[in-house]
Amino acid sequence: MRRAPLTRERVLAAALELADAGGLESLSMRKVATALGVEAMSLYNHVANKEDLVDGLVDLVFAEIDLPVPGAPDWKGEMRRRAVSVREVLNRHRWAVGLMESRMRPGPANLRSHNAVMGCLREAGFAFRAAVHASSLLDAYIYGFALQEASLPFDTAQDHAEVVEAKQAAVPDLTPFPYLVEVFTEMARAGYDYATEFAFGLDLILGALERAQTK
Repeated sequence: MRRAPLTRERVLAAALELADAGGLESLSMRKVATALGVEAMSLYNHVANKEDLVDGLVDLVFAEIDLPVPGAPDWKGEMRRRAVSVREVLNRHRWAVGLMESRMRPGPANLRSHNAVMGCLREAGFAFRAAVHASSLLDAYIYGFALQEASLPFDTAQDHAEVVEAKQAAVPDLTPFPYLVEVFTEMARAGYDYATEFAFGLDLILGALERAQTK
């Protein structure tokens, strides 16, 4: 069977699969070439170097995000939908959390995403500086939450309960820390749900932005 021709899209797709499986630190041009069944040198016809490869990967991540619609009647709903989408996308590509705003050569999906966010806020009536503040605040919360979510040692409520029990067992005497005992006891019972916690903070921020906008 004739092998499909090598393209930038195929190179990036193979690199994305490797990054999702092993993190960006495990990614190399040689591994991408091996995954594609080609020599590493052939990749350079489609990506200039590893930085160009990472730029392309980050743009693929941006392309998965649901964008807010500028001029939509419910700007809070649009920004909320986008925030939830960013968190979900970063959960699929956890290696990307610290790279989303670092690229010096942003791709088209990256540019569309930032333009849509600013457009949604500006069309909702935010002054320029207020829109910048709002965008920065939302992204700081979303990326920060995603980073914490990626680093915490549990994924489900059951996992969380087991982690809490392990932490309690590791500390011989919790008597001097009554509020932590309360946290451990309650959270071991009720569990910790990422989506619920994320939505709580997000709604606080959106509500505060709405109040600031109407002052």
